[in-house]
Amino acid sequence: MDPATRLDQNHELSLREFPYIIRWRDGRCTRCGRCTAVCPVNAIEAAPHVHRRAFSEGGAPNPRAQRVIVHVVRQVTDIDRYCTGCGACMLVCPNEAIEPEYNPRHKFLTYKNKGGVPFRRGGRRNDPAPSTLDQLKFIRISMLTDPALDAGRHEFRIRTLLGRNLPPEALPLSRRGDRLVVGKSRSGNGFIPPVREIYPIRIGSMSIGALSPHMWEGLAMGVAYLNEVEGMPVVMATGEGGMPPRLLKSRFAKYFILQIASGYFGWDEIVHAIPEMSEDPAAVEIKYGQGAKPGDGGLLMAYKVLKLIAQIRGVPEFVDLASPPTHQTKYSIEEAVAKMIQSMSMAWGFRVPVYPKISGTKTAMAVLNNLARNPYAGALCIDGEDGGTGAAYNVSMDKMGHPIASNIRDCYLDLVAQGKQNELPLIAAGGMGKTGNLAANAAAMIMLGASAVDTGKHIMQAAAWCFGDEYNRCNLCNTGRCPRGITTQDPKLYRRLDPDVVAERVVEVFKAADVELRKIFAPLGRSTELPIGMSDALGVANKEIAERLRISHVC
Repeated sequence: MDPATRLDQNHELSLREFPYIIRWRDGRCTRCGRCTAVCPVNAIEAAPHVHRRAFSEGGAPNPRAQRVIVHVVRQVTDIDRYCTGCGACMLVCPNEAIEPEYNPRHKFLTYKNKGGVPFRRGGRRNDPAPSTLDQLKFIRISMLTDPALDAGRHEFRIRTLLGRNLPPEALPLSRRGDRLVVGKSRSGNGFIPPVREIYPIRIGSMSIGALSPHMWEGLAMGVAYLNEVEGMPVVMATGEGGMPPRLLKSRFAKYFILQIASGYFGWDEIVHAIPEMSEDPAAVEIKYGQGAKPGDGGLLMAYKVLKLIAQIRGVPEFVDLASPPTHQTKYSIEEAVAKMIQSMSMAWGFRVPVYPKISGTKTAMAVLNNLARNPYAGALCIDGEDGGTGAAYNVSMDKMGHPIASNIRDCYLDLVAQGKQNELPLIAAGGMGKTGNLAANAAAMIMLGASAVDTGKHIMQAAAWCFGDEYNRCNLCNTGRCPRGITTQDPKLYRRLDPDVVAERVVEVFKAADVELRKIFAPLGRSTELPIGMSDALGVANKEIAERLRISHVC
């Protein structure tokens, strides 16, 4: 071998350094080429390979060597084309001749910062350890046999309120003789806050642009079916980027929460559509932070900004769309929250709840206390450290942020100390259903003080059979090469996704979660109202978690 060639190979990586190693079985492979065609990152390729084979012939064996050229499927060692373990190759192989295998001893992150660029990925944090939520147990079980406590026989009403709830003394009610009369609010300013009755599990903010048109359409159809056929008032946040104009002006707009973020994408179209809207939106969410990358702004890469996305967002095609870390027109979050809530409330005639969404952080209570004094604030949404995202630096996802359980608990107890619990709804996001236990996670957060929870990554995984997991499998959300067609704008990829199937799965996921919530709430005797803050029903074997959340230590 030429010395220069040996020197070049000395600067290459072996497959043992990569997170996934492709296992290819020569005897089963028919060389059909499906695996190499479907790989979203071109991590495998068909290549000729020279085999040296020894054989002998005749009565007096005389071994001879022969070189034979064979065609193989091999994994490349280029770190820019590393196998993400999505399993698309295994899915299309007719003979089970190929599969990715997780390599627990990989050193991928040691080498991925090629060119001085930190590793950025989609998905969630690489943490297979059980979360705090998954360790909580429901320990308050009634021993009565009353049918009213039977989840299968009793009529349940699992609902929550989105919007500012007036205290009893400020309710717009008065008595005239033996009649109850509804009038003006008895609070200081006479303002009656807008309130929506919704299902306590919402679909969190994922924009059309970050999601493919087929995926977003499937989610929207599923939400409409749940509301109009199943009678479950599930709402969905649009994410930053607006909505298709025909949907914005339709009767289905009432099932969506419009999000406005620091990039203000799509808001020209939304504001201009207000006079033509036949229904008010469920709420307006003002985004200040994301759980997966607290302190960072958003970015929709240019290769996702195709014609449809550009039209909805009101921008040119094929340009990077960056949202700054903060709203640049405001001096502080206190000023931003006050002015944005006021202006958005005025835009809809004070008929729509308006609230901010922030990252899980030590300063969440400072924002909460500011909102508690604002009569127009409709809620506070906190996105914990396990929140999913389309593009975040690995260091942000793994090393930054605040766990949602303790953040919500601190905020709820702060409201209790002020005597304002449940007046300002707390919405928890980040890691709901991370391991598939969506209903259990939601019930635990409600008992810790949340009025509702958001789910994003779980609904994507469940509704579209997403490949991603917490071992950095797939997680190509930010690259536009999603093999399932969930987070891509490439028609060749997102046409693999059937919106009707996505909608069916959304309905199935929520109906299943509803049954599980009934099973959890029935022994508590809570069939007509949520057990918000009912923390005596929770227990955990970890003493430190029990002390931190002020719940029972059970072991």
